[in-house]
Formats: sequence, C-alpha cells, structure tokens
Amino acid sequence: MNSLRRRLIVLLVASIVGVVGLATAAVISVRGGGPPPELTVPWVAQQMELVLRLLPGPIPDVLRVEFTDQPAGGKVDRPETTMLNDILQRRGFSLTAVVTEKPDEPGQIASVHLPDGRWAIMKMPHLKPPGREWLVLAGWISLIVAGATAVSVYFTSVLIRPLEMLEAAVSKIGSDGVLAAVPEVGSAEVKATAHALNQLSSRLRTSMESRMRLVAAAGHDLRTPMTRMRLRAEFLDEDRDKWLHDLDELDRIADSAIRLVREEVNQDAVEPLDLKKMVRDISDEMATLGHDVSIERLDAVSVRAGALGLRRALRNLIVNAATHGRACTISLTAADQRAVLSICDIGPGIPPDLINKAFEPFFRVDPGRQQSIPGAGLGLAIAKEIIERYGGTVTLENRFGGGLAQTVVFKAV
Repeated sequence: MNSLRRRLIVLLVASIVGVVGLATAAVISVRGGGPPPELTVPWVAQQMELVLRLLPGPIPDVLRVEFTDQPAGGKVDRPETTMLNDILQRRGFSLTAVVTEKPDEPGQIASVHLPDGRWAIMKMPHLKPPGREWLVLAGWISLIVAGATAVSVYFTSVLIRPLEMLEAAVSKIGSDGVLAAVPEVGSAEVKATAHALNQLSSRLRTSMESRMRLVAAAGHDLRTPMTRMRLRAEFLDEDRDKWLHDLDELDRIADSAIRLVREEVNQDAVEPLDLKKMVRDISDEMATLGHDVSIERLDAVSVRAGALGLRRALRNLIVNAATHGRACTISLTAADQRAVLSICDIGPGIPPDLINKAFEPFFRVDPGRQQSIPGAGLGLAIAKEIIERYGGTVTLENRFGGGLAQTVVFKAV
C-alpha cells in the first residue's frame, strides 16, 4: 500500500462506497421496517368505526373487511393490540380487538369482536419491500462499487501521470549526476516542480563541467613545470634520485587526475560481457607482469557493462590487492542472478576507522604519504566510479586473520 496510486484508488473507492452505503442504510431504515404503529393503528381504528356504524347494513368493498366466527390466527402483537383497544375505547366502542401476525405472511391483521358475536378481520397497511427488491438493491450497490473503482482508477492515473513523468526523468540521471531535462507540462504545481528540477540540473551541469575543466587544466598545467624541474634535476649531483622520485609521483598524480575526469566524461557502450573470460585475461596479464595472482574459482557468468571501463576497474582492484596485499586470490561465483567477484589478499589490510575513506580520491593509508609502492591513490576511486556506473557495487572488508577482501557484485544476465 506504499504506492500513491493505490492509496488514491482505495481512498476514492472507499469514499464513494461509504457515501452510497450511508444512503442505502438510510433508505433501509425508512423502508425496511414499514410505517410506525402510530400511523397504522389509528387508520385501522377509523376503518373499524365505519364498519360498526354501517352495520347491520351492507359494507362497501372499499373497506376490505371480512367477517368470521373467530379472530385471525398468529402471534399476538401486544403493544399494537393495546393501542388499538385504547383508541376504540376513546371513540366509545367497548369492544375487544386483537392484532396478530403470521411468520410466513407479510404484514399484520386486526381482529375486532363485534356485538353480534362475529369477528371483523382487516389487514393493516404493509409497506415493507418484497424479497426480490433486496436482490435489486444488492445489484445496484455492486454496480456502484464497480463504477466507482473504474472512475477512481482513471482519475488516479490522470493525477499520477505528471508524477510518473517526473519519476522517469529523475531515474535517468547520468553518471555525472546531471538530471535530464524534465518537460514543464501539467498542473501549476507540477510545472513549478519541473522548472525547479531543470534549474537544479542546469546548476549541477555547470558545476560539474567547471570541476572537470579545473582538474583537467591543473593536471595539464602541472606537466610543464614538472618537465622543467626534471631537466634541471638531471644536472644536480646531490639528491638527484630524490628529486626524480618526487617528480615521478607528481606526474602520476597529474595523470591519475586526468584519467579520473576522462572516466566521468568518456563512457563506452554497455553490452553483455563474459566476466569469467575478462577476469582470467586480467589475471594472466598480472602474472606476466610478475604479480602473485591465483584463481580459486571462476563460474561462467555474464554482466552488462562497458568493456574498456569494466576491465580498467577490475584491473585496478587486482593490482591494488597484488601490490599492497603482496598476493591475491580471485574467486568468481554466480548465484541468485548475481555475479560475485571476490579479490582477497594477505596484506596488512586497512585500519577500521579508515576503511570507509578508501574510495576517496588520493586516499593513502599512511597520512605521511611515505610509500614504498608507486601510486597516486586514485585506483580505488576510479574502480568505484566505473562499477557503480554500470549498476554494480564494490565493498572492502578486513579479513579475519589478516588481509583485505574486495567484493564486486553485479546483476547477472
């Protein structure tokens, strides 16, 4: 019941059916029990008075009275019997009257004992609805419920359509965080919301482009002074190796920053990929480069992603495990429509208070930036950017007994 569409439909149907139900209950309360005795008993007493005054002469058929030797059978209705006798007494007739009703017959019958010993039998007014009228009433209510449901579904769809349009537009947010243009149509409120989203998207796009230009320009601009410094370092005798080492690190940082921007801008086409073959190719490549990489298990599974981007992301994760973790083991399993890639190493891992920051750009476990392994600290950030772009997830977890486990999960196709 969390859907707004369902809530509106239920609300409209419940409102219409509730109103119809109250109206029906009112009709039943008026018609279901027939007229009250205060209206019918005086009418019967008046008819009986006319009969008594016309006797012993002929009685017109319009009075619809019968004469028998005994009162009508059935269960005696004591309140109405008492009321009829009281009215006759007030009108000056000392007669005995009985009001009875039979379970298998509708309405009531009034019996008055006449002075000549006979009983005058007269049916009392009966306005209760016949039995089949309840079937008609039930069908009428069913039609109202069906009609109310159809009308509610239609108007709810009309009301929800602009919101669905906004939802569809928001769901198309690109990997750069920019929202696609939302059509500014519909009611005034929906137009205002769409206009605000378009303005937000424009500001986000401007901000993202500015950031990318800034990082790319900084990376390119760093190369010129680094080239001059490298030439000058060639003529230094003392600390020449330290100078060259620092320049190499600056060069790696600049290249990684430019690569990160390119990953956000240049995106290859998404297609089904054989993940097993890709992982095996990367592991063979790492082994050729001298890294200690072993395969524990490789299930056949395919995922939807960009070939170049996904290969770069997995390569960064495996290189990270093989270098910082000294050696790594790769396992690829397919279960529950998911592809799970585990990359485990035997290194020192990451301190628990820093593991949530491992995917941040330029992250280093050592705050002093003293490292024996070259790198700019952007490998994990680039891998996370690529994997999440294609709908996957990547997590880090320290292993029991030492080492780090990198887990990548994709939806299998």
